Amino acid sequence: MMRRRVSMRMLPAAVLAAAAACVLSSACSQEKRETIRISADPETFPTMRTIDVSTTISDSGYTRYHIKSPLWLMFEEAREPHWNFPGGIFVIQYDNDMKETGTFTADTATFWSQKKLWRFDRNVRMRNIAGDRFLTEQLFWDQNSRKLYSDSFIHIERSDRVIEGVGFESDENMTDYTIRHPMGIFPASDFVSRQQ
Repeated sequence: MMRRRVSMRMLPAAVLAAAAACVLSSACSQEKRETIRISADPETFPTMRTIDVSTTISDSGYTRYHIKSPLWLMFEEAREPHWNFPGGIFVIQYDNDMKETGTFTADTATFWSQKKLWRFDRNVRMRNIAGDRFLTEQLFWDQNSRKLYSDSFIHIERSDRVIEGVGFESDENMTDYTIRHPMGIFPASDFVSRQQ
């Protein structure tokens, strides 16, 4: 009988010890979580970084552009949200039938997403559907007005002539364009013979 009393007295202690062991073991097995605050300047620290970009842009169900770039940085938390393509950009433009209507390349590009404004810098080269080739150092593309423009020197090679000047405005297909300050219009044959 003595034994029974001892085991009855020990039972509550054993239950308490087992419960404590369960609590301790579950507390040890749970993941510890810590929140760390990192302060980064949204003007210089991108919210997204993508390498080897190859993407298409559609409008009204039609693919309009195919964009390639080695690096795409998005600064969506900046005062003026923008995208940056510091390694350059290559763009192919298409018509409704997916026929190539033009190409575009630049050493760097920036897109201000709220303004829908692109800026292309250094070695900006374009080709339109007629085969005209454009070369300038800086070009802007306003998607709202659907216009391309530049205040820089521009060199245009057409099948019949070469046009040079400062300042340029065009529709986004680069087919209806104006040189603000023409500096020279040369027959294409003269230009080709000078380069040889």
